[in-house]
Amino acid sequence: MNTTTYVLVPGFWLGGWAWRAVADSLRERGHVVHAVDLPGMGERAHLGSPETDLTTHIDDVAHLLEQQDLHDVVLVGHSYGALVTTGVADRMPDRVARLVYIDSGPLPDGMAQADFEGPDARAANEDLVMTQGQGWKLPPPPWAALAAQAPEVDDAAVAALVEGSQPQPWLTATQPVALTGAWERLPRTGVLCSFSLEQLRQMAPQTPVFAHMVDGDWTYVELPTWHWPMISRPVELAAVLESVSG
Repeated sequence: MNTTTYVLVPGFWLGGWAWRAVADSLRERGHVVHAVDLPGMGERAHLGSPETDLTTHIDDVAHLLEQQDLHDVVLVGHSYGALVTTGVADRMPDRVARLVYIDSGPLPDGMAQADFEGPDARAANEDLVMTQGQGWKLPPPPWAALAAQAPEVDDAAVAALVEGSQPQPWLTATQPVALTGAWERLPRTGVLCSFSLEQLRQMAPQTPVFAHMVDGDWTYVELPTWHWPMISRPVELAAVLESVSG
């Protein structure tokens, strides 16, 4: 069988631990997996600071590819992690075989993650940062309430999310994406979980992140579940990742 190298980048609040079941499944199939703890997150929470921003995270994953001399990588970004993987691919496209976006997509140049849900959501999050996050961190969400929308997420999974989550350095959300467009020549796959392909196509004209997902070299896989499929359907997600690696 062909061995594929995967680099798995989590979204807000999570570390590499969130990918554990996915990574184990891929490794059992003979693949090489790097599940990333970004600076300030997971086991590297102590490295976070008020200056930790999107560039910090892109630099970190780019350094991993260089340090480990990784090539033909499948770069997998979940939610915010997609901003990191797109930034890495834009900087070093020759090391990347495919970009995979888990329930997310590439933001257009000049847009910040904090602006994705609109000004009201950004203002609400900024209030949380100031009142509960020491002025520079966004606290984790109420996982139990979110999991109530996903019957396949049990109490043990909620407990793991509560225990493993870290507040997100807010500059990672407010620093705008800066891209040259080099990443756009790479093949890319959208794994759609909390929305379908039909919904994506309907949202694309009004939503910048989805507008990028209906043009260019895209394939799609639907994996219906909540926004965190590495928690709710990890074995199925691993199978999807293996299927798109060719």
